[in-house]
Amino acid sequence: MASALPLPSTILVVGSGGREHTLVRCLLASPAKPRVFCAPGNAGIAEDTTCFPVAVDDVPGLVALAQSERAAFVVVGPEIPLSLGLADQLIAARIPVYGPTADGAQLEASKTFTKKILLRHRIPTAAAGFFSEVGAALAYLRTRPVPIVIKADGLAAGKGVVVALTAAEAETAVREMLADGKFGAAGKQILIEDCLTGEETSILVVVSGRDYVILPTSQDHKRVGDGDTGPNTGGMGTYSPAEGVTPALLDRIEREIVRPSVDAIAAEGIAFCGTLFIGIMLTPSGPQVIEYNTRFGDPETQVVLPRLATDLLELLWTAATGRLAGFRLEVKPGHSLCVVVAARGYPDHYAKGDTITLPPSLPAGVTVYHAGTARNAAGQLVTNGGRVLGVTALSPTLREAADAAYAACDAIRCASKYFRRDIGARQLHRR
Repeated sequence: MASALPLPSTILVVGSGGREHTLVRCLLASPAKPRVFCAPGNAGIAEDTTCFPVAVDDVPGLVALAQSERAAFVVVGPEIPLSLGLADQLIAARIPVYGPTADGAQLEASKTFTKKILLRHRIPTAAAGFFSEVGAALAYLRTRPVPIVIKADGLAAGKGVVVALTAAEAETAVREMLADGKFGAAGKQILIEDCLTGEETSILVVVSGRDYVILPTSQDHKRVGDGDTGPNTGGMGTYSPAEGVTPALLDRIEREIVRPSVDAIAAEGIAFCGTLFIGIMLTPSGPQVIEYNTRFGDPETQVVLPRLATDLLELLWTAATGRLAGFRLEVKPGHSLCVVVAARGYPDHYAKGDTITLPPSLPAGVTVYHAGTARNAAGQLVTNGGRVLGVTALSPTLREAADAAYAACDAIRCASKYFRRDIGARQLHRR
């Protein structure tokens, strides 16, 4: 599909993770051959393009960078700058941006805000209560069955959710958030909701007002350990497509969740432009919303975007300029799978500064996206975060993708590396 407007020639990508490395690579691959630069980036992104040391929470600095480098378009990766109003400030400076303004970013920045919209517009979701006082929260817990879910209201880097299997665990989670301040300001209010059971899936939707395009399905693996054990993380791996989401089920999800969500957001007076990332539980009674995020998921981005045959720049620019109606998405055949290589101890305490040696070459279809990486004083590649790398393989079958990704993971040398060995196993075992 040809764009009616010329595509931008200079693009700033904001962020420093695997999601942003994927965005940079996909935008650089555009037939328009744009100049792409990134802030603040990471060691891998710096190998592909120019990075500027401007932090994601430095909104004035990012706007000034976009202006000084004559960015014609800004693509915002993470949630923090969106919640701080980066898109608002870019729009005020007349710089087109892909990413919602602060009112839209609230859909991720406040779980209470989102839950009330879901309930108000009768979009399928779990029953819930909202609390800022320990006593009231504990009284509510006594009326609900376990397991039960305790969520910090604000942004907590993917770690502010506790699935309590017993009443004692639930009480501990409530006290840690509300009384002990485990998540700081993010946990001053909490959401307690019934635990949905079933299989999770992630639906990424490019939204422009009331128009939208649904991207290929994917399924994330949130818990740190094999067999979905251990604490929740920002994501340990993912694959696409999620075959459990059949065409009929996807039609139902669009009818009962996607379209009502887009309409509800618009009805609330939010002019949303960006990615609405809908976390969904496929329960025995039907799909239900777990949460909204307001940006591309990480690591979902690392499997979804490589599958697009459509020019990503054209898609995002069309959304940002309000012309998304009728846009037709083209998807490559095959499967993609991403294994996150983390630092041992993630999501709690982990080392930084361990050297990383990547394989000298990778098989066709395998890509290593950098997340938490940096260069030390000697110029060596080192760990600089909990999730260090995302190893993605694109292959005709999911089994081939898994084998290729894991072979590359095994070839990476790093003293503290850790990764799950069962990404995609549920779908593979289903066959």
